[in-house]
Amino acid sequence: MARSPNDSRRPLTLRDVSEASGVSEMTVSRVLRNRGDVSEATREKVLEAARTLGYVPNKIAGALASQRVNLVGVIIPSLSNLVFPEVLSGISTELEDTGLQPVVGVTDYSPEKEETVLYEMLSWRPSGVIIAGLEHTATARAMLQNAGVPVVEIMDVDGEGVDSVVGISHRRAGLQMAQAIAAAGYRKIGFLGTKMPEDHRARKRLEGFSEGLAQAGIALHDTEFYSGGSALLKGREMTGAMLSRSPDIDFLYYSNDMIGAGGLLYCLEKGFDVPGRLGLAGFNGVELLEGLPRRLATMDACRREIGRKAAEIVARQSGTASAESEVVELQPVIQFGDTIRKP
Repeated sequence: MARSPNDSRRPLTLRDVSEASGVSEMTVSRVLRNRGDVSEATREKVLEAARTLGYVPNKIAGALASQRVNLVGVIIPSLSNLVFPEVLSGISTELEDTGLQPVVGVTDYSPEKEETVLYEMLSWRPSGVIIAGLEHTATARAMLQNAGVPVVEIMDVDGEGVDSVVGISHRRAGLQMAQAIAAAGYRKIGFLGTKMPEDHRARKRLEGFSEGLAQAGIALHDTEFYSGGSALLKGREMTGAMLSRSPDIDFLYYSNDMIGAGGLLYCLEKGFDVPGRLGLAGFNGVELLEGLPRRLATMDACRREIGRKAAEIVARQSGTASAESEVVELQPVIQFGDTIRKP
């Protein structure tokens, strides 16, 4: 039932749900407003049709179905992660003179919560949606496909987008870091990551990283995962656990800079020769690294530029009946810092 992203951006109406469920528009309205006497079988038929279509009721009382508010829904997994405030800064800066205002929803990396946040945002008929990642539930994807406004998925280009996409290739980023580490002569390498079950981008970096090591004839020596948030303390704890378990490791690659910074502080405190005996690298290129005793090797994730490009697409396409989907792939660059041996 879902329409392709290049179809007209006409929003779904009660008539669409009526035709899909085989009942009258009045009955559909009663079910969705939870009013009137409707049989349980009919109610379930209507609700199932609405879920399948991705239909979201219009909360703008008395407004025409085509009316939009000057809000852009921005849905991200976390505000505690230093990456996303910079993305939001890029979005806000780009929208500043457009008359559009970003409104933010946080999912905590939960697909179910993302679905709920998206539903609420779309019910206010925003002028566009910017959402992190390419992986969504079937219901969330249906809502995005039938939103009737520009949709931009951000941070990742490794997959199929609903509409427009702005981001980097995390698989390529991981592969390039593996190539740099192998070129520097490291051979016993560990990977430390958080949010791995839910953070698809970290997972893709690990896949690319493993591929890059394999090309150099190296197998990943050890891994350490944690399902909580990214923090300095957790980086210290994970690093201590891995080095105790695998003392012969000579390189630690972290899924993000925050746990990488914690790992670096741990290694310096314990007297490790960095980068001679032990090399380290993170990911994202956050400003916090500038205050460390040594500059952690990392890779710029282009986060501010991602936000700016996504907002530019929404602003340009907003109010357009139909528009071509766009894919913008940015190219992150390795920052070697002081924690990788010079080849």
